[in-house]
Amino acid sequence: MNFIAYQQIFLDILNSQAPLAPYNDPAYLNYTKLNWSRQQRWLKVGILNKDLVVAIEAITEQQLWTVITEPWCGDAAHTLPFLHRLSELNPLIRVKYQLRDTAPFLIDQYLTNGTKSIPKLIIADKYSNDLAVWGPRPVECQQLYLRLLREHVDFDQKKIELQKWYNEDKGESFQLELLSIINKLQP
Repeated sequence: MNFIAYQQIFLDILNSQAPLAPYNDPAYLNYTKLNWSRQQRWLKVGILNKDLVVAIEAITEQQLWTVITEPWCGDAAHTLPFLHRLSELNPLIRVKYQLRDTAPFLIDQYLTNGTKSIPKLIIADKYSNDLAVWGPRPVECQQLYLRLLREHVDFDQKKIELQKWYNEDKGESFQLELLSIINKLQP
């Protein structure tokens, strides 16, 4: 599916009188509402890294970017808006969104330390050969997340700490990491 179809899934969940699992759980539905707002905010006010814009515009060979995600994923809400806007800069980039919890379960091929952590970005060439994999979150944010896990911080406090990190970072770390990947892929 493309980004518009992914957005429509969000809206279908949010507008459903009886959403399907896991969105029938009020906590998941609330995450999804928050993520919709976060995603829309970054689509409007997120600042694209100028060097990354230049690097993306300079891509001369077709690439397929596959994004594994879910509407309930808070990390995705802070990353996908930037990824979407950047991908629109070059017609040689085609983006496909795949839900983690729906067949064909592509995530099983891209585990993070044995977990199905998302979002994941897989960059492939025109022959579907993987060139790079990124995710589930920027390195600094991942280090924060792992520290919070080691310290047995409760789930709600983890969410607050990660949200604070993303708000302060404003998409910069993800974009710098993507810039590094794109630069390595260029001949």
